[in-house]
Amino acid sequence: MKRVFVFEYLTGGGEVGSDAERDELMPMGRLMRDALVADLLTVPGVQVSAALCRHAPEVPAGARGVAARTGEATLDFMARESAAHDLACVVAPETGGLLLKYSRCVSPARWVGCSPQAIALASSKQATLRQLDAAGVCTPLAITEARRWVVKPDDGAGAIDTRVHHRHEAALQDLQARTRRGEPATLEPWVEGDALSLSLLCRGAGEAEVLSVNSQQVAVDAQGAVRFLGVQVNALPAAQALTQVAEAVARALPGLKGFVGIDLVWHAQHGPVVIEVNPRITCAYAGLSAALERPLAAELLALFEREPAHA
Repeated sequence: MKRVFVFEYLTGGGEVGSDAERDELMPMGRLMRDALVADLLTVPGVQVSAALCRHAPEVPAGARGVAARTGEATLDFMARESAAHDLACVVAPETGGLLLKYSRCVSPARWVGCSPQAIALASSKQATLRQLDAAGVCTPLAITEARRWVVKPDDGAGAIDTRVHHRHEAALQDLQARTRRGEPATLEPWVEGDALSLSLLCRGAGEAEVLSVNSQQVAVDAQGAVRFLGVQVNALPAAQALTQVAEAVARALPGLKGFVGIDLVWHAQHGPVVIEVNPRITCAYAGLSAALERPLAAELLALFEREPAHA
């Protein structure tokens, strides 16, 4: 029997900057955790444990809920439970290097996901765009006719602290203010077009399969604040251009393995423009196995198939 531990940062007790941020992000965290747990429970010969906390005190039926000990740091809790299982599936934001820290605290023999090197690169939006641009992938760096500009955390999650400006000068002032506050941020052209995401199954060595093309609902209010409203999974067929982009990203970012998300915008002139890469499970995972009629969790585990870590 293979024992798999699922740790999602927020539902596992991870801290965020404010209660408002927690309220905004917690539903997405719970959605990802519960979808992955439910899929894993259908895999023969697998026992599933899932992290919980007082903000998310229940796990899907059939899984064993585990929580941090009193006074135990979330990172220590994750590392301890990972060591007690054969495999660890960790979903955490790139913000503040969190996902990278978690990847380095789990034995490579147990880690189900991208390599620490790939996570480190994808954790910086600026570094990711530079790497992709150098590899010939179209990114916002190629947009020279922008009418609006966006300032956002360089390692942010979701649309938190993301703002669109109509004047480049205003965007630059926003960036400078964040820099003075010690907040790593990036200024990019705002890419006009249809917001999409790709869900990939990366098999390593630059090999990537497009599982689904998803439509993202993104809103910008009168003050320029950006909000992520949700995603319609498997909304569009995988056009050849999108498949080519996925394969190019996988080649440009060595170490991508497992479930990976790409956020992009379909621009009228430039076609698919890659905005960022998420080296982990995303919200688009929820319901995808049913939509595709494929056992994605079983396929995911098969990529990391090893002998059990315990007798």
